[in-house]
Amino acid sequence: MRTFLISYDLANPYANRHVVAQAIMEAGQSWARPLESTWYVKSDALPADLEDKLRSLLGSEDGLLVQAVKGDAVMAGTTIRWFRQRRPAFDMPENSNVVAFPLISPKHNTTEGAGDASLAEAV
Repeated sequence: MRTFLISYDLANPYANRHVVAQAIMEAGQSWARPLESTWYVKSDALPADLEDKLRSLLGSEDGLLVQAVKGDAVMAGTTIRWFRQRRPAFDMPENSNVVAFPLISPKHNTTEGAGDASLAEAV
Protein backbone atom coordinates (compact mmCIF):
# COMPACT_ATOMS: atom_id res chain seq x y z
CA MET A 1 0.00 0.00 0.00
CA ARG A 2 1.28 3.46 -0.89
CA THR A 3 0.53 6.93 0.43
CA PHE A 4 -0.56 9.53 -2.10
CA LEU A 5 -0.73 13.28 -1.81
CA ILE A 6 -3.86 14.54 -3.57
CA SER A 7 -4.50 18.23 -3.98
CA TYR A 8 -7.00 20.06 -6.13
CA ASP A 9 -7.91 23.61 -7.10
CA LEU A 10 -11.50 24.20 -8.14
CA ALA A 11 -12.28 27.22 -10.31
CA ASN A 12 -15.70 27.32 -8.61
CA PRO A 13 -14.91 25.92 -5.15
CA TYR A 14 -18.54 25.42 -4.11
CA ALA A 15 -19.75 23.66 -7.25
CA ASN A 16 -18.31 20.18 -6.73
CA ARG A 17 -16.23 20.36 -3.53
CA HIS A 18 -18.22 17.80 -1.52
CA VAL A 19 -18.39 15.32 -4.40
CA VAL A 20 -14.62 15.53 -4.91
CA ALA A 21 -14.02 15.13 -1.15
CA GLN A 22 -16.26 12.05 -1.01
CA ALA A 23 -14.45 10.48 -3.99
CA ILE A 24 -11.08 11.09 -2.32
CA MET A 25 -12.25 9.51 0.94
CA GLU A 26 -13.43 6.45 -1.00
CA ALA A 27 -10.21 6.17 -3.04
CA GLY A 28 -8.25 4.18 -0.46
CA GLN A 29 -8.29 2.34 2.83
CA SER A 30 -7.59 5.47 4.90
CA TRP A 31 -7.24 9.20 4.42
CA ALA A 32 -6.13 12.40 6.14
CA ARG A 33 -6.93 16.00 5.28
CA PRO A 34 -4.29 18.38 6.65
CA LEU A 35 -5.48 21.38 4.58
CA GLU A 36 -8.72 22.43 2.87
CA SER A 37 -7.97 20.87 -0.52
CA THR A 38 -4.93 18.74 0.33
CA TRP A 39 -5.32 15.09 1.24
CA TYR A 40 -3.24 12.03 2.00
CA VAL A 41 -4.72 8.70 0.88
CA LYS A 42 -3.38 5.21 1.59
CA SER A 43 -4.32 3.03 -1.36
CA ASP A 44 -3.30 0.04 -3.45
CA ALA A 45 -4.41 1.90 -6.60
CA LEU A 46 -2.08 3.22 -9.26
CA PRO A 47 -1.64 7.01 -9.46
CA ALA A 48 -3.20 7.02 -12.94
CA ASP A 49 -6.28 5.19 -11.62
CA LEU A 50 -6.73 7.76 -8.87
CA GLU A 51 -6.32 10.57 -11.38
CA ASP A 52 -8.88 9.01 -13.75
CA LYS A 53 -11.42 8.63 -10.95
CA LEU A 54 -11.04 12.23 -9.78
CA ARG A 55 -10.59 13.91 -13.17
CA SER A 56 -14.11 12.88 -14.18
CA LEU A 57 -15.41 15.12 -11.35
CA LEU A 58 -13.40 18.19 -12.35
CA GLY A 59 -14.05 20.89 -14.89
CA SER A 60 -11.66 22.07 -17.60
CA GLU A 61 -10.46 24.99 -15.43
CA ASP A 62 -9.85 22.89 -12.29
CA GLY A 63 -6.44 21.56 -11.25
CA LEU A 64 -5.45 18.19 -9.78
CA LEU A 65 -2.24 16.79 -8.29
CA VAL A 66 -1.82 13.09 -7.46
CA GLN A 67 1.65 12.11 -6.23
CA ALA A 68 3.02 9.09 -4.39
CA VAL A 69 4.90 10.28 -1.30
CA LYS A 70 7.48 8.84 1.08
CA GLY A 71 8.37 9.77 4.64
CA ASP A 72 7.19 12.59 6.81
CA ALA A 73 6.22 16.09 5.77
CA VAL A 74 7.00 19.37 7.50
CA MET A 75 3.79 21.13 8.54
CA ALA A 76 2.91 24.39 10.22
CA GLY A 77 -0.54 25.20 11.57
CA THR A 78 -1.96 21.74 10.86
CA THR A 79 -1.73 18.12 11.95
CA ILE A 80 -2.32 14.73 10.38
CA ARG A 81 -5.16 12.62 11.71
CA TRP A 82 -5.86 9.42 9.78
CA PHE A 83 -9.38 8.12 9.26
CA ARG A 84 -10.43 4.74 7.94
CA GLN A 85 -12.76 4.58 4.98
CA ARG A 86 -16.36 4.13 6.04
CA ARG A 87 -17.64 0.73 5.04
CA PRO A 88 -21.35 0.10 5.45
CA ALA A 89 -22.41 -3.11 7.17
CA PHE A 90 -25.11 -3.57 4.54
CA ASP A 91 -25.56 -3.00 0.81
CA MET A 92 -26.83 0.41 -0.22
CA PRO A 93 -27.00 2.27 -3.53
CA GLU A 94 -23.79 3.97 -4.63
CA ASN A 95 -25.42 7.43 -4.74
CA SER A 96 -27.11 7.08 -1.34
CA ASN A 97 -26.85 9.91 1.17
CA VAL A 98 -27.15 7.48 4.11
CA VAL A 99 -24.17 7.23 6.46
CA ALA A 100 -23.95 3.96 8.43
CA PHE A 101 -22.76 4.26 12.02
CA PRO A 102 -21.87 1.28 14.22
CA LEU A 103 -24.39 0.09 16.76
CA ILE A 104 -23.81 0.81 20.41
CA SER A 105 -23.65 -2.32 22.53
CA PRO A 106 -26.79 -3.15 24.56
CA LYS A 107 -25.02 -2.44 27.87
CA HIS A 108 -25.05 1.27 26.93
CA ASN A 109 -28.81 1.29 26.32
CA THR A 110 -29.75 0.66 29.94
CA THR A 111 -30.27 3.39 32.52
CA GLU A 112 -27.65 1.77 34.74
CA GLY A 113 -24.27 3.02 33.55
CA ALA A 114 -25.81 4.99 30.67
CA GLY A 115 -23.64 7.97 31.51
CA ASP A 116 -20.51 5.83 31.37
CA ALA A 117 -20.50 5.38 27.59
CA SER A 118 -18.08 7.71 25.86
CA LEU A 119 -18.11 8.50 22.17
CA ALA A 120 -14.82 6.62 21.80
CA GLU A 121 -16.43 3.46 23.15
CA ALA A 122 -19.41 3.79 20.82
CA VAL A 123 -17.22 4.04 17.74
